[in-house]
Amino acid sequence: MASATEAPAPGTAKPEVPSANTLRTARRILVRAVTTALMAAAVAAFLFLAVGPRFLGYQTSTMLTGSMAPLINPGDVVVSVPTPVSSLKAGDIITYKIPVGDQRVETHRIVELKRNSNRTTVRTKGDANNGADPWQATIQGDTVDVHAATVPYLGTVIRSLREPAVLIVLTYGAPGILVLTLLARIWRKGPRPVNGSGDGADGAPAHSAG
Repeated sequence: MASATEAPAPGTAKPEVPSANTLRTARRILVRAVTTALMAAAVAAFLFLAVGPRFLGYQTSTMLTGSMAPLINPGDVVVSVPTPVSSLKAGDIITYKIPVGDQRVETHRIVELKRNSNRTTVRTKGDANNGADPWQATIQGDTVDVHAATVPYLGTVIRSLREPAVLIVLTYGAPGILVLTLLARIWRKGPRPVNGSGDGADGAPAHSAG
């Protein structure tokens, strides 16, 4: 007795399964998009950190402590612009060299400002600190760098890229991935098919000796 084959119900469409070629194409597009985005981000960071300060006049520095949290957190990049000392006021956030110890660069808020003849002296404080800094700084020059913007996490990314292990991966890993990608493309193409069936190397029909 012959068995009857059930026909699909009207209006029921068989779900389409993506082909291998479609998946490979989607993967290539995704990899290309991610690579392009990373390259664009790297170029933008280079322009912002290396080229911008030379031509636009602003300065950048990485915040290492949490003394200015939550406004500026460790690993954030501080963007400051040269501002005339004569326009400084209490409440401004300045980046300057402290006058004691290792004379490191500090970014703190002005809580007290004094002007005597041609000399301007400030006392600063970190927003997250309990008290003011234990020194008074005399501003040298006609301008001082005043906080203009903060770029979150950028300093952490830069410091991570400078780690020896990361440098090794970028130096040797990136070229290796590029070589493997090129080899994979060559292998996928495979050998070119011979034109015609039974043809010789020059494309002419092959004859057997009689």
